[in-house]
Amino acid sequence: MEDLWDHLEEPSDIEDSPSVGHLVLQQKRLLLNYMRLIEHEMPKLVAFRKPFIPPTTATPLIVRSLNYQGEPHPATVKRVIVAALDELPLNGESALHKFKLLAGPRWTPVPPADAGVCDLADWGNGFVKISCEDFPKASMNLKWASDTLNKLISEANDSKDSFSDLPVDLRHSFAKAKKAKKGDHIGNRLYQRPSIHDFPKEWLPQNPA
Repeated sequence: MEDLWDHLEEPSDIEDSPSVGHLVLQQKRLLLNYMRLIEHEMPKLVAFRKPFIPPTTATPLIVRSLNYQGEPHPATVKRVIVAALDELPLNGESALHKFKLLAGPRWTPVPPADAGVCDLADWGNGFVKISCEDFPKASMNLKWASDTLNKLISEANDSKDSFSDLPVDLRHSFAKAKKAKKGDHIGNRLYQRPSIHDFPKEWLPQNPA
């Protein structure tokens, strides 16, 4: 520490501070700038505060985007759409089965880990995940993913051929479980681990009246 102050001392024949002194002053100015922003600009954000409203069945889509805090990156144009099959306008069990066949590896029986779906969400008939980053604009990628989902729904609701004799392909799910190395792929135990949904509700403590 004493060596640092020796460098900060101004020699008698030089009227300006050394380079180390300018670096210290620059850090002080940067800190002071952020403190001014916190004191004067942050309170203005209260005007943009909105109450949280949980999504309804009318808005079943979850859209995920990437942001690198203003830095340019090719992945910032990528858009991902995730939706639960139970919340999509599908007509009956035959349409659900056909949708799973058409979606292929885009359909998973469990919520995707990186799609913004809560871990406690009911699995139901699974989730579909569609992503796109082929176009130069984020809006174009989102439009393509949305149109693809609409086409899947339209084809699944078409009752000309239900493909009821074809089983749902789960090879992509087994490959993912095998890659995770958690033992779910052994003995055909895929997605059968006990979870919070299996906890007996009668064991929960009752709230006193």
